[in-house]
Amino acid sequence: MLDSLHFSLSTDLFSLLLLQVSMWGSDTFVVIGPSEPIVAMLGADTMLPCRVSPVMSVEDMELRWFRSQFSEAVYVYQDGKEQVGEQLVDFKGRTELVKDYITEGRVSVRIRSLQVSDNGMYKCFFKKGSDFEEATLELKVIGLGSVPRILMVGPEDEGIQVTCTGKGWFPQPEIQWKDERGEKIPSLSEDQTQDDDGLFQIKASLIVRDSSKRKVSCSVKNPLFGEEQVESISIPEPFFPRASPWKPAFAVTLYILGICLIAVLFLIRKHKQDNLRVSEVEKEKEDIKQARDSLQAELGRRKELYRQDWKKANIYADWRKEQFKAVTAVLAADTAHPNLDLSEDRRHVYWAENDSQNCDICSVLGQDCFTQDRHYWVVEVNMEIKDDAENRWALGVCSETVKRDGWFKEQPEKNFWLVACTNGEIEALTSTPKPLSLRQHPKKIGVFLNWKDGDVSFYNMIDGSHIYSFTGITLCGTLRPYFSLQGSGTSVTICSASDHTDNHPDSLPKTSVVHEKDCDVSISQEANSLLPQ
Repeated sequence: MLDSLHFSLSTDLFSLLLLQVSMWGSDTFVVIGPSEPIVAMLGADTMLPCRVSPVMSVEDMELRWFRSQFSEAVYVYQDGKEQVGEQLVDFKGRTELVKDYITEGRVSVRIRSLQVSDNGMYKCFFKKGSDFEEATLELKVIGLGSVPRILMVGPEDEGIQVTCTGKGWFPQPEIQWKDERGEKIPSLSEDQTQDDDGLFQIKASLIVRDSSKRKVSCSVKNPLFGEEQVESISIPEPFFPRASPWKPAFAVTLYILGICLIAVLFLIRKHKQDNLRVSEVEKEKEDIKQARDSLQAELGRRKELYRQDWKKANIYADWRKEQFKAVTAVLAADTAHPNLDLSEDRRHVYWAENDSQNCDICSVLGQDCFTQDRHYWVVEVNMEIKDDAENRWALGVCSETVKRDGWFKEQPEKNFWLVACTNGEIEALTSTPKPLSLRQHPKKIGVFLNWKDGDVSFYNMIDGSHIYSFTGITLCGTLRPYFSLQGSGTSVTICSASDHTDNHPDSLPKTSVVHEKDCDVSISQEANSLLPQ
């Protein structure tokens, strides 16, 4: 029996060695990131390192660092060089690849001048041929704020109230009162706010009732870095109330003394403030002007970068609208299926309540016809999801001459370019319907038609995120807006162009609404998502 056990263990060991040898001989690899969060100071530079195991050169791989979504590229390296087409605007000019050990499979992305918005999770993605792996990294940006400022507010609840304020901290700091022996004192109240740069301001108050503990200190501490700033104050003993028969007289004396002290301090400070007020006002105006000019310059720089490469960017739907002419699509009543009801202004279509069991696709076309240029329109969709019935809507564009009788296929080969929603599931109607994973279910959808470049794109107009794009389409003949509905509680409303236009350039071409003869498209046109697969 022992011989049998020995033989079994030897066989298992031999199989394990064979498996290990086969792995050494293959291209299989794993991507490894830092096991601990990367901590870096606000405004400084930092590195996001990743490596592969087993050790191998990654010079010929596709390397990508991105945020929560694949398309939110921080840095892309492909074909042996940096690719900036998909890079987020916030990181352009601030990143570079450190590849001193790229032949050993170790690379890093350096981010310069860290901002509060850089804080959070990242992923590094390595791809070789059809094999790809990724790892997760966490970057914690910290900012050390100012020394806390302690102010004595005044008598309250048989004691003296003092406040402590700290500014310019990130992440949210910890604030703590202590007496002169170092013992902690709980705060009466705490409050924190964030400014436009994401930095925290924290304020805590305390009432000191024991005159033997009149010296207190306030510390503001960064919870990640452990660095803290400390300030202390000593409260004069006469400011503390005393329990004695002379308490009323003392209170009056204290009040008079306080008034006198405040008057003296006021006169001293007034003299200084009169000399500084004019210069401070001028300096404040200059600072505001410089900040405004800097902000406008930064916005202009980002917008110019976007304009230079807007066709490749699937973000900033609001800026994308500037490249297209807004259209208020109106429904053509003569194209509507009998099961659809149209509003009087022909901008609202909904499923008609009737007893028919029609299995046709119930659709309607828009009145506008497009044969050139760039246009977009915005549609608001509404659907009630029911367990006992199938509710569905689809929208996009189609050729004017498509077949819409009975049951037909809504796909690019039949000159339909659409996205649809069936019982809450969004999909692109390609040759084989493609499910879409979106961070937010769209309620208001923008349809962007770029005739010249053969592109039909869909955007969530609430958060500006990209939904799907059909690209490389050979467009000919006349295109019209298309809508189909099914199920009670399903409706589509076309928004007015005046509700979503925003500073369109005067140089945009005018809308050409004409009819042309349709042409025969014999070559199947494949839809490609702008999002990486």
